Amino acid sequence: MSPAQLGSRPDRPVRPSLLEGLFGGGGRPGPPDRPIFVFGCPRSGATLLRVMLHSHHRIAIPTETKFVVPAYTARFEFGDLDVSENRRALADWLTGRKQTRFHALGLDAAEVTEQIVAGPPTLGSALAAVFHAYARKCGKARWGDRRPSYARHVGTLLRMFPDAQFVHLVRDGRDCVASLREMPWYEHDVHHAISVWRETIDIGRRLAGRLGPDAYYELQYERLIADPADELIRLCEFLGEDFDPAMTQPHAALSGYPVPPPRGSHGRAPIASDHVGSWAERLEPWEIALAESAFGERLAEYGYEPSGLPKPSAARLARLGRTSAHRRMAQQKADLRERWQRRHEPGPVASLLRAVSAEAD
Repeated sequence: MSPAQLGSRPDRPVRPSLLEGLFGGGGRPGPPDRPIFVFGCPRSGATLLRVMLHSHHRIAIPTETKFVVPAYTARFEFGDLDVSENRRALADWLTGRKQTRFHALGLDAAEVTEQIVAGPPTLGSALAAVFHAYARKCGKARWGDRRPSYARHVGTLLRMFPDAQFVHLVRDGRDCVASLREMPWYEHDVHHAISVWRETIDIGRRLAGRLGPDAYYELQYERLIADPADELIRLCEFLGEDFDPAMTQPHAALSGYPVPPPRGSHGRAPIASDHVGSWAERLEPWEIALAESAFGERLAEYGYEPSGLPKPSAARLARLGRTSAHRRMAQQKADLRERWQRRHEPGPVASLLRAVSAEAD
């Protein structure tokens, strides 16, 4: 698959700082239609934010999908998308596999398949066709998606959707760690949870500088639930949308929800701050001290007050260091595999696209 087959609309204007001149330029009239990707450390409240955004009269964001990054990883399996049968194979992969969770969107697989086959020969366009179909089902004009792991795949997303906007939701890392440890699906220990929050924050720091204020936006969970209207007005300004008061009542939107509502309490009940700061009761003192030591100045930068507990033992810090090192090694291996694939992609603009993706990563 050539680089030109990755983007959803190669002729669409994008941010000049990264892709000026590659996909075209000039202004875009009318309401915005840029894809919206929401991410954050797991248990940061992204489900609540997703439902708030979905409550907007123009924005549709489904429950968590699992086909965007896997499709990109498997892109060479689909062959030249200029061939209609290859686009059909891609469509069958998207709509027919249980792992993609396409069935949860409540869409007609045959209808979406024909839209993909008839659409532009790019991977981004095929994926966007699914989200556009979902948005139409919801009576919306604009689509988005959310996954915590998107923090690690911004470069990949930009290759397929060059004009995407990214929303990073930040929550007190100690609350995230406490919540993660209580999830039945979470198979790791406190050291892993601490490392995940720290890594996500550091990724956000880099993205803020590289993407700029037109494509990257950061907000805090605690402020969002304390004053939803004010925070959502600011978010809508970033997205180029008019504020919709329905966003402050996300629980009301679930009465007409087109697919099963998400698990958990977020979005099911009026916005509440019951769990803000609950880490003080949910974590052991040594866990709090370890988290604060690992997070360093990051907590203070967001205005989170330290507990004042003494520093953890050298043995606990050493174990945390080993966990972080193992995670870095695994990520470096994944990055090397991806770079190898990029290096072997054919096409006249492959080198430029690789440079752009490396900058975004």
